[in-house]
Amino acid sequence: MKHFLLPLCWGIALLSLTLGLSLFYIEQQFSYLASVLVVIGGIAFIVLLSLIIKHNFSQSKSIGLVSFFSLKRWKKLAIVFSIVIGSIAFIGASHYLANQSSIRWDVTQDKQHTLSNNTIQYVRTLTSEVQLTAFHVGMPPKYLQDIFNEYERVSGGVIKTEIVDPIEQIAYAAKFGNAINADERKVIVQSGDNRKDVDFSLKALSEDKLTNAIASVSRASRTVYFLTGHGEYSTTNDEYLGLSKFKQLLADNNIISKNLMLGISQSIPDDCDVLIIAGPKNALTQNEEELIVDYLTTGGDALFLIEHTLVTTPDKPLSAEQLQNNPSLNSILNQWGLDVQSDIVVDLTNHVGDDVGSPATKNYQLHKALTAGLDYTFYVRPRSIRVLPQRRPSIKHAIIASTASAENSWAETNRTLDIQFDPNTDTAGPVPFSYVVIDERNTADPQENKSSDTRLIVFTDADFLTNVYINQYSNAQMGLNLVNWLAELDYKTFVSAKEIKVERLDLTSKQKRQVIVILFLLPFFFVIAGAVVWLRRKR
Repeated sequence: MKHFLLPLCWGIALLSLTLGLSLFYIEQQFSYLASVLVVIGGIAFIVLLSLIIKHNFSQSKSIGLVSFFSLKRWKKLAIVFSIVIGSIAFIGASHYLANQSSIRWDVTQDKQHTLSNNTIQYVRTLTSEVQLTAFHVGMPPKYLQDIFNEYERVSGGVIKTEIVDPIEQIAYAAKFGNAINADERKVIVQSGDNRKDVDFSLKALSEDKLTNAIASVSRASRTVYFLTGHGEYSTTNDEYLGLSKFKQLLADNNIISKNLMLGISQSIPDDCDVLIIAGPKNALTQNEEELIVDYLTTGGDALFLIEHTLVTTPDKPLSAEQLQNNPSLNSILNQWGLDVQSDIVVDLTNHVGDDVGSPATKNYQLHKALTAGLDYTFYVRPRSIRVLPQRRPSIKHAIIASTASAENSWAETNRTLDIQFDPNTDTAGPVPFSYVVIDERNTADPQENKSSDTRLIVFTDADFLTNVYINQYSNAQMGLNLVNWLAELDYKTFVSAKEIKVERLDLTSKQKRQVIVILFLLPFFFVIAGAVVWLRRKR
């Protein structure tokens, strides 16, 4: 019993001394409790330690040099040495294997340390070196280094990164034409002679901005033309029904938007990669339609956004002029096997708000470049589209989106808001309201770089891409996918799907000291317990 109490009392004394000193460190003064613990623990520790040393010294004299050469003593030391060496080897091997392995687990809430599949797929296609140079005064945030490391890892070294303090490395920063500003934070993306700056002074650097910048410097830009002159939705309109946000999304994806008034130009420019006809209110002239048909026939690509038919009430019949508003453009589309109907697609179970004429759907046909990974999209009073039975054999059609409900959706032909399914005149669901068309042709010139295949996409709604609706559901992603596929780009578009949150835990100085004590005190408990056990066995 005596042999057990002495080491135990020594451990309690050491623990009391440690707790007293910890309280002093946290409070930055000797409180009554801290003083008592330090004094009692200190005195007891010194007295007990002297007794233990005296007892061990008397024992060691009796044992003499015989114990030094004891086989049992050296066997224990060999076991301890083997355990230490084995532990070091295990830690070293595990770290090496962890660095060599590509398996990773991101446990952050928004997976902010993991690049999206779109980014990974695109970055792995890069062949020319891309340099990312971040300018940040002072200590850079950890997330910045983390995201840079991810780009380097995924690209296999094609992407090089560096973080520069423009004040400490003023001469190096001057090579980039960088004005010294302590508040400015930006990443300069370079590939060859191309350069794009990404500013993150006010908002944390996002993956989509960085990936779009990489795409911008490593790939040639595309140009789309928006038809104007017939009441189309405008890319310069910042109001609810404008397309300014859609234009900005295209620009973020290295796609240049221009306006085209065929009535004046009398031709479609040669640099037109995609012609976008966004909801004309008035009919096109015959000459304009012929120009568009010629453009498509020679391998041009176009996105048709047809607006809804006008509706009214029984007491207010539509005039002949109103009936002609929002033309279907069937005189063009019929030549590629599609016919837009004068009806309204309704869905009683899957719609936005209280408007059954604004169907929301995830009923997409499998098309990897257009609909893969999309959530719901919704459309304002779309029309149904019918495929003509007689069309050229080279034309291929595929539905993009249909109403989600089969039993409770249909194409309503009654334009007086009397929503009731009539099997004689209405088309039962699911109702398709968007199609993709490919007209495959063999190019006459095998050396010609641009494909002669015609690509058409027809949606019977333009509102889903307007400023008021584009950021709802997956509308923006759908719109970008459409233009991306029509422009025949071989990488997916990037839309901001997550935002890096730089979480901060602000602690007071006292709380910081408490954390330090906890971090060091808890392991020390095990040291004390081990010392007590060791002393007990020695006795």
